[in-house]
Amino acid sequence: MFCQLRLCGRPTRVSRKAKTAFQRRIAMRVISAILSYLVCLGWMMAAHAGDRMMPPQCFSAQELAAVAGEKSVRRGDRSFDGVQLSREIVPIKPIAADRRGAIRRVDMPNGEKLIALTLDLCEQTGEVAGYDGAIFDYLRREGVKATIFVGGKWMRSHQMRATQLVLDPLFELANHSDTHRNLRLLDTKALRSQILGPQHTFAALRFAAAARQCVMSHDDQEARDAPGQMTLFRFPFGACNQPALDAVNDAGLLAIQWDVSTGDPAPTQSASAIARAMISRVRPGSIIIAHANGRGWNTAAALPIAIPKLKAMGYRFVTVSELLRIGTPVISKTCYDFKPGDADRYDFMFSAKKTFNQPVTARSKAVRRVKPVKRT
Repeated sequence: MFCQLRLCGRPTRVSRKAKTAFQRRIAMRVISAILSYLVCLGWMMAAHAGDRMMPPQCFSAQELAAVAGEKSVRRGDRSFDGVQLSREIVPIKPIAADRRGAIRRVDMPNGEKLIALTLDLCEQTGEVAGYDGAIFDYLRREGVKATIFVGGKWMRSHQMRATQLVLDPLFELANHSDTHRNLRLLDTKALRSQILGPQHTFAALRFAAAARQCVMSHDDQEARDAPGQMTLFRFPFGACNQPALDAVNDAGLLAIQWDVSTGDPAPTQSASAIARAMISRVRPGSIIIAHANGRGWNTAAALPIAIPKLKAMGYRFVTVSELLRIGTPVISKTCYDFKPGDADRYDFMFSAKKTFNQPVTARSKAVRRVKPVKRT
């Protein structure tokens, strides 16, 4: 059996077997060309995608969510008193003269309505503080930025929660001392340990977090651009003196106080009272202080009241570092809550050696006043 195959206009007699082999070769060439094209197209798409090709998510929604009982403070629990977590850090250049001191708020150009919500996560020796997950659930759900002042010991006793915060581009982490001691009363060595301890712990957590090769979201540029070290510091109890301020600034850290105090560590401060304090006292460039370590009694209930109202007033939440990049810091020579000198009382409530937060009686205050603390 033969058939005709016309090539270049001239009929050629070929066998059916030869025709089949010829068709098979043509088909293979076509398939090869298509495969080459698809591979090339894939390379081109990958090249153009670039940074858009993201690694997997770090944590599921369930892993990030609040856990019942996690907010509780465990007094007398010394499980983490001797735990160390450290990595070497590169020294930071000391703070320039025009930014030394206690920053209370930031003057915004043209009165731009930007404000910073700050949350303290501190923990003393002889206890394990809590983690108020409901606060962070709300902030993540609403996309509200915040600056989190974390203690070194708190990070060591809450390593998974700390890692979640380190990796989350919504939050800026800052230094809140190692074990929340009164830095006004410490010698040079102890002062340095309280300031640098959290820096080393943060470096270790960030290094471990980077090894996970994951992201919190698919819009993670801010996390990739975040500095490798914490650059802000908040004094425990809001109490400082000149040697303590100098030590913090010499370590390359800006000292951040606040101008809006929520009063949330007081059990009697209701959610509505906290919200009123935020709404009535805020102004462009304000820094708000609240607590998320189990000592902000009604903070989680207050934020859903205050934040929508502040947004309706035209305010937008940014981190403290963003405020400082845009405006001019308002700097005080000393640290205080509402007025200069009101944080000095902590000199008598916490001695240089005692750090565990215990009730202070009138008698204990009187005894401690026998040897007054020399102020500088």
